[in-house]
Amino acid sequence: MNITLKNGDVMSVEDGATAHVACMAISEGLARNAVCAKVNGALVDLSTPLKEGDTLEIITLKDKEGLNVYRHTCAHVLAQALKTIYPTCKLSIGPVIENGFYYDVDFVTPIAQADFAKIEAEMKKIIKGNFPIERFTLPKDEAIALMKEYNEDYKVELIEDLPDGETISFYKQGNFTDLCRGPHLPSTGKIKAFQLTSIAGAYWRGDEHNKMLTRIYGTAFAKKEEMEAYFTMLEEAKKRDHTKLGKELKLFAILNEGKGLPFFLPNGMILKNALIDYWRQIHTREGYVEVNTPIMLNRTLWETSGHWAHYRDNMYTTKVDEEDFAIKPMNCPGGILVYRNEPHSYKDLPIRMGELGLVHRHEKSGQLHGLFRVRCFTQDDAHIFMTPSQIKDEIKGIVRLINEVYTLFGFKYHVELSTRPENSMGSDEEWNTATDALREALDDLGLNYVVNEGDGAFYGPKIDFHLEDSIGRTWQCGTIQLDFQLPQRFEIEYVGEDGQKHRPIMVHRVVFGSIERFIGILIEHFAGKFPVWLSPVQVKILPITDRQCDYAKDVCAKLKEAGIRVVLDDRSEKIGYKIREAQMEKVPYMLVVGANEAEAGLVSVRRRDKGDTGAVSVEEFVATVKADIADKIVF
Repeated sequence: MNITLKNGDVMSVEDGATAHVACMAISEGLARNAVCAKVNGALVDLSTPLKEGDTLEIITLKDKEGLNVYRHTCAHVLAQALKTIYPTCKLSIGPVIENGFYYDVDFVTPIAQADFAKIEAEMKKIIKGNFPIERFTLPKDEAIALMKEYNEDYKVELIEDLPDGETISFYKQGNFTDLCRGPHLPSTGKIKAFQLTSIAGAYWRGDEHNKMLTRIYGTAFAKKEEMEAYFTMLEEAKKRDHTKLGKELKLFAILNEGKGLPFFLPNGMILKNALIDYWRQIHTREGYVEVNTPIMLNRTLWETSGHWAHYRDNMYTTKVDEEDFAIKPMNCPGGILVYRNEPHSYKDLPIRMGELGLVHRHEKSGQLHGLFRVRCFTQDDAHIFMTPSQIKDEIKGIVRLINEVYTLFGFKYHVELSTRPENSMGSDEEWNTATDALREALDDLGLNYVVNEGDGAFYGPKIDFHLEDSIGRTWQCGTIQLDFQLPQRFEIEYVGEDGQKHRPIMVHRVVFGSIERFIGILIEHFAGKFPVWLSPVQVKILPITDRQCDYAKDVCAKLKEAGIRVVLDDRSEKIGYKIREAQMEKVPYMLVVGANEAEAGLVSVRRRDKGDTGAVSVEEFVATVKADIADKIVF
């Protein structure tokens, strides 16, 4: 029979050959590295038989999907080890997560992280045993009976929730069997590097009314060196923790009186306002108008937008004059009311409407984390209203703007295009027009992107930007979403060239996403060492003795007059102590002023990461700093 390979080549194999047999025919080296396969686009085990006309792609650990399969198999090895050491424990689920996996387990006797050593030792035995991993299926009733025989109550509940008549798949390795869709590695011996990392509590099925289970986290990599690099990165991330640095640098505080509601301190407000000033500068340049909509609007609005029905649990509500109101979780309905406030012609479009809107969302207390997950934050929203013919050019303009911003901060990023999901609004024609416009815009700009089929919003396709920070972590920040639903729900219109009323296309987009969260990312990206233009204190003047204080005050006044954020440290402390403290505060520039500098009218310049760079005149130093600020230099 004939099968088609990823590159389009047609290959002949014997009838009933498995993906592994076909892989061997391609290359023995490829077969050694193969983890699983894709047959007709679906991820399957290498033991899967092929049929005439199938398309085949071999997946290795170089592929993200292959690494996920590898890690999921490691989760099964963990489960087998737990059942060996703790036979009375009951297993629930063990999915793959970013950089690893976890397994939720119900233990009769609680375990602790101190038990990891013996669990890992048992896992290594299983891996050394190199047990073949074999898939088999059962009808639903037999699958339930099997899991009842193994006393796996959580697995029974999972199976009972599946549709009647469905065939249930299991995977067996040695004397251990687990319920799973798969696919998996061919054998346990393929695992080369793993480590259990932490332990936590987790409610069964995420429902706080259910029993609390023990969640064991782990990670696994193709090579030991890759795993060591990962842990090195984690250690570096701890040093950069924005909650720690935010406190040390006096940027923000999260207080018991307002959990999840950040307080920005004076230094933090300087940083936040610098970002907002930059945002306003580039948006004014790009033809955006800025609006501000109320923080609280009545129930009727949220019913029209659909939030009252679909998002109410995350909204804070109140009553005003016996009428239901909600504090806004999103800015878009208010922006639509601004658009609808006056009639529009096609000549007005596109209207680029920006808003730095404070939104509130009811996040669970256990999910709150510094500035990354809060209950109120400022979204750098923009809503663009346009004609269908303007979509492509507007998307290109947004992408260029986002690229400019991320490049300024030194972020690399990758782009994902998400297409129509199953439960979506709008016609095929609308979706095809919108998706093609997004794709063509990305192609015209020469951007590489991954297509996430079926992962768009229910109201339209979207482009997401995942930025990479200085230690390799990724963050989803910018997004561009096309929306068909809200223009219809709010019945907004414009008069076209034909004199008839038409429905505009609406785009939602953010660049920072949440300004608070973006500040958290910047703190960790720069490890608190902000570029000069963002630094709350740009220069610190350090007189060596009290005799230089008058000259230092004169220098300080000149810097302030030039618009530079400067602090004079005139305490009677040793100069070495002052320098070390300024370094701890991560101030970009330190000016050491001694008798020689005062006499010559100079300042000795120390840069945060370069040390002493020599003495210069005050005028020359001011020019240097102002150039750094104007050019937004990152050093």
